[in-house]
Amino acid sequence: MSFRIHSPAFQNGGAIPERYARDGANLSPPLQWADPPAGTKSLMLVMEDPDAPHGVFRHWGIHGINPQQTELREGIGADGRRQAVNDFGRPGYDGPLPPRGHGAHHYHFKLLALDVANLDVPPGAHVGQTWDAARPHVLDEAELVGLFER
Repeated sequence: MSFRIHSPAFQNGGAIPERYARDGANLSPPLQWADPPAGTKSLMLVMEDPDAPHGVFRHWGIHGINPQQTELREGIGADGRRQAVNDFGRPGYDGPLPPRGHGAHHYHFKLLALDVANLDVPPGAHVGQTWDAARPHVLDEAELVGLFER
């Protein structure tokens, strides 16, 4: 089997429901995964929008996920110990908020299998910092893409 991620709330390449948008209920969507590679000591999740007007915009980063865990439930709250500061300047999840009339944006949920249990990042680190710290430790990556338009 290969490492994979999906959501019971939307299909890969499908529309992300309004409840997960920043101007909706702003809840993180439920995510489920399977088959991280042997040697995985932790997982990290990053949600980013490469279609943002000023370059990649990171909406969420959470690290230190136990590799035995197989899901994140809907509405995971901010946890400063494990959740990075997003590009809105807040720890935790902030949903899609593309400019009105900008067309559909692609939101990439990237789940990384890491060979370390903890990343060497300070509390309050930005998603970009955690992503950089994780890069040398990536064993495999699974991805889910959702679309959202305002």
